[in-house]
Amino acid sequence: MAKFFLGLAAGVLLVFLGFILLVALLVHSRAKAPEVASNSVLVLRLSDDVPEKAPVELPDFLGGVPAVTVSDVWQNLKKAASDARVRAVVVEPSGLTAGFAKLEEVRADLAGFAASGKPVFAYLRNPNSRDYYVSLAARRIYLAPEAPLMLQGLRAELLYFKGALDKLGVSVEVEHAGKYKDFGDMFTRTSMSPETREVTTSVVDGVYGRIVDRIAAARKKSADDVRALIDTGPFTASQALHAGLVDSLSFEDQMWGDLTKLTGQPSRLPFDKYVQATADDAASSPRIALVIGEGDIIQGSPRDNGTDETSLTAYGFNKLLRQVENDSTIKAVIVRIDSPGGEVGASDEIWRRMNLLSKKKPLVISMSDVAASGGYYMALTGDPIVAYPDTETGSIGVVFGKPVIRGLLGKLGVNLDGVQRGTNADIQSLDTPLTPQQQAKLRYGIDESYREFVSKVAAARHRTYAEIEPVAEGRVWLGSQAKENGLVDVLGGLDAAVDTVKKRAGIPASQSVSIVTYPPRRGLLEILLRRSADQDNILSERLNPVFGRVPFHAWLDGGLLRITPNWIILH
Repeated sequence: MAKFFLGLAAGVLLVFLGFILLVALLVHSRAKAPEVASNSVLVLRLSDDVPEKAPVELPDFLGGVPAVTVSDVWQNLKKAASDARVRAVVVEPSGLTAGFAKLEEVRADLAGFAASGKPVFAYLRNPNSRDYYVSLAARRIYLAPEAPLMLQGLRAELLYFKGALDKLGVSVEVEHAGKYKDFGDMFTRTSMSPETREVTTSVVDGVYGRIVDRIAAARKKSADDVRALIDTGPFTASQALHAGLVDSLSFEDQMWGDLTKLTGQPSRLPFDKYVQATADDAASSPRIALVIGEGDIIQGSPRDNGTDETSLTAYGFNKLLRQVENDSTIKAVIVRIDSPGGEVGASDEIWRRMNLLSKKKPLVISMSDVAASGGYYMALTGDPIVAYPDTETGSIGVVFGKPVIRGLLGKLGVNLDGVQRGTNADIQSLDTPLTPQQQAKLRYGIDESYREFVSKVAAARHRTYAEIEPVAEGRVWLGSQAKENGLVDVLGGLDAAVDTVKKRAGIPASQSVSIVTYPPRRGLLEILLRRSADQDNILSERLNPVFGRVPFHAWLDGGLLRITPNWIILH
């Protein structure tokens, strides 16, 4: 027995000492700031969806590579432009999936760096159209000798599941306000409705036109010539060179050889290391909060603190807003939104907290790839809204839906039986379709919520209900179209948002400011010391690759949603 207790004590002690050692290593890894050598060349590698909110950072000894966010690119390319230690930037985009609004921010930031007189080189391996779009800011575009350039135009695809659901014996009942609010069509139709085709065509034409214009300006061609060229794509490496779309077919070491001739022997510095090395710059300047709201809008849990990487929770996001509101050192606020919307109640709670913040501090809204439906609703404070020309926004409408799985259960030999009191007790049941009385009741609630949405838009945009309603109807607008329709104020990115909020805060335009990001970056130490609140989102995460960013627990519960009609996948 003595040996047992001795072994138990030794085990507990070893676990405790191991934990202390791990914490010490984590703290030590965070304490070391990289050094920036003279004659440094920043290497900016971008892939997948460039995040707005920084994911959890793993320490170097665990193989962690900090993710570069949109605001990281924006802030640190500005610093690098005036940093005598930085001589050039090499950008290496690969497999980008971000929307063209984010890509325009990155492209413009690279162009701003190049305007300082320092060179930007781009190196492409098997580039898609998004990779190529970002590279258009470079002085020279290098393409791997055998790499195809997948520039072949733009196609929008929408998924429809009705045929498969019919075979399974599943139906989905949908009610919506606004003829363009066709989110449920993916479950109830087999192809686009005329309204969906109208909006999708408008989106594709707008985005494609700006892609053509950017290529024409960067490669010194006419727009007509670029359209004709794209019609012959995709391109082999030699075809891309012959067409004047790239400057050289070279291996990476050859590209670095060319850069060495311009800068001398460079010291290569990964961009994320430069972000770490310059983290405390401009700490004495006026502080402007950049609050990130990213993901589908859900109620969340009281444990949330705004760091959820998959969703924008009302609990967590409102904590961030209150934190900013109560910080006397914060002189102004930019709320950055990248959200397709979500639950009605959660959207309303965020709207309320946003309006309370607006009364305390100068506020500007900056929209990213998408700020539509609930994502637009939360922005209705009456403060200036800044959007990119290709931001998907608007979608002013409400939708309800629930699946009915009686047929599927019957095929499996499963029956649901129950007892109820109350005529509408089964309104959220997955076994029973809606009765005409229930449809009428839901219709009343949806219409009431829609009128409230339109009324809030009218109040925030200083318009009448009659002026806003024609541009509502659940329709998604690109930022350029939303500007024409009075739904946004300024076309631009983070620079435009800062310029606007500085003016509102009385900060001189020439004065530098310190951007404080909320939520801040998190390391593994914070995760180990805090219980994760992400478990509620497991179902959504598993289904995201198929259905898009859908708050499934709200959908399955028969909740009212302020959410974009469809996710348009652009290839």
